[in-house]
Amino acid sequence: MSRRARAVALIMALLTVPVVACGSAGGSDALVIYSGRNKELVGGVLDQLEQATGVKVEVRYGSSGEMAAQLLEEGDGTQADVFFSQDAGALGAVAEQGRLAELPADVLGMVPEEYRADDGKWVATSARARVVAYDPRVVTEAELPETLEDVVDPKWKGRMGYAPTNASWQAFVTSVRVVKGEEFAKDWLAKFAANDPQRYDNNIAIMNAVNDGQLPAGLINHYYWYAKVAENGADAVKVKLHYAGGGDPLSLVNVAGAAVVAGSDRNEAAVKAVRFLLSEQAQKYFADETAEYPANPAVTSDKHKLPTLAELNGPDIDLSKLSTLQQTLTLLQEAGLS
Repeated sequence: MSRRARAVALIMALLTVPVVACGSAGGSDALVIYSGRNKELVGGVLDQLEQATGVKVEVRYGSSGEMAAQLLEEGDGTQADVFFSQDAGALGAVAEQGRLAELPADVLGMVPEEYRADDGKWVATSARARVVAYDPRVVTEAELPETLEDVVDPKWKGRMGYAPTNASWQAFVTSVRVVKGEEFAKDWLAKFAANDPQRYDNNIAIMNAVNDGQLPAGLINHYYWYAKVAENGADAVKVKLHYAGGGDPLSLVNVAGAAVVAGSDRNEAAVKAVRFLLSEQAQKYFADETAEYPANPAVTSDKHKLPTLAELNGPDIDLSKLSTLQQTLTLLQEAGLS
């Protein structure tokens, strides 16, 4: 099997779904964005991109894994100009196959060093924190886990939810491997599986189950809670969030990001699009509309009161290393958690 074929197989195995390009087909005069981010979350900012830059934009939506695999499968013949990913892992996997172009220094300089690829092939657009969503009606603050080891305590047997096919869960497990080592990760996953975790399709399903009293706690990303509060009002939302902190992978801060596809015929427009996603206008969108942490530290939200990134005290990790998906997939399969 060729290097590219292995990469496609890896990413698609990770998602266990077929490659499907969703949304508009690209035209020769349009900037084509392969978006691994949900249209409901980022459709608004991509509309703003078109208006602000004057560049006609057409978007194909799917999961980050689907879009990464599509890019690798299409190779030099791809119509894509920009890859907009939900997580750093998919960006890194595509970059390692030589499918992303190096970004200009002025674009890379718009975010802190830890929010861009070591090789300059991608840049973060926003960040999100891993949290424990819990039901305060049945879980006390003293019970809440502070570390990975706490999550696999027998007291959580059958009481913790996770989303096995979700990219954020897989990136979280990758961070456990990177920070704690392969043997620790293998042992932890075995203990987690033995604790009978409850499987859900995605973060929203976990959060709703906790909110509705069907599940005591679950592992999710923070911004889903803020969206629920914005939609329903704080008084109507029962589920609460717990930020573990302490530098533990349980408090991983991961990023969404963007990159220019190597060999794009619309490179100048693609760079302009990535630059726009880091502009104050776009960063304000992420802060206020999706309740994420802006990659540009100078931008804050006027709508949501989030803990600062410094307060989160996430693990010290090189996000570029989240591209090591094959090892993660193997461990998840061995543990029966994929």
